[in-house]
Amino acid sequence: MHDKYKRQFRNGPATSRLRQQIALEAARRMLDAFNVGRDDPIPLDQLQTASEADYYAAKRKAAAVLGHRVRPGDLPSDDEVRDQLVFLQKQRSDEEEEETESEDENDEPPPAASLAESIDRFAVYRLRLGPLESVKQDPAKHPEGDALYHSLQVFQLAREAHPYDEEFLLAALLHDVGKAIDPKDHVAAAVDGLRGAVTERTLWLIAHHMDLLPDRRRALGAKQRREIDESEYADDLKLLRECDDAGRATGVDVVTLEEALEYIQGLEGEEYLDA
Repeated sequence: MHDKYKRQFRNGPATSRLRQQIALEAARRMLDAFNVGRDDPIPLDQLQTASEADYYAAKRKAAAVLGHRVRPGDLPSDDEVRDQLVFLQKQRSDEEEEETESEDENDEPPPAASLAESIDRFAVYRLRLGPLESVKQDPAKHPEGDALYHSLQVFQLAREAHPYDEEFLLAALLHDVGKAIDPKDHVAAAVDGLRGAVTERTLWLIAHHMDLLPDRRRALGAKQRREIDESEYADDLKLLRECDDAGRATGVDVVTLEEALEYIQGLEGEEYLDA
């Protein structure tokens, strides 16, 4: 059978270095389109409202500018471009202080700055949670629909159980954010995307929220099962698993994403003490 793409994409899958170069070039194009000054902050509102088409167009143009013809599936993710946007903005701000830096040193882009280490943590939560509304799930396992609706159900159930436990509530709300980053391994993607923006307890709960499922647990080694069972967070993980399983109902009224985040921000400021 003739493969019409064989010649067009004769270079094979993109390497991680090429993906990073494309992400950086796409970030440059988007930052210029945002009209962001050298010392201006990242325009979070524009990042949130930018469509998948905006990111896709920037990535395809970036690949063309770099002289590469890359399969759409090998292009960097939107999150990789967002991370490079943060890096690029920091680089622009630092250039005035490092006038002696050679342009040759920038041939290979440095590792992307962590989104979580560069902007407000609640802005990170919004950026990670927003795309979940477009993540449609297997109706056999998730009859409720998209991943954001599911996450808000899990959050509400967690709030009924532990209304003042910010770390646990964040784990419930954020546990599936990786589905919009890398559906093939959403747990690892969530951990990478949230590191620095949540506590170690929250990160541990997200990292292990699938491990109590029967099939997943059987696949774990005896040592891994023992470490989970003996963890100080074992009871929290069991409750998170219960909330995750129960948060799959159709037609349930849930709070909005902003209402959920405002509630958690209120816990941060201990506003509930004034109620």
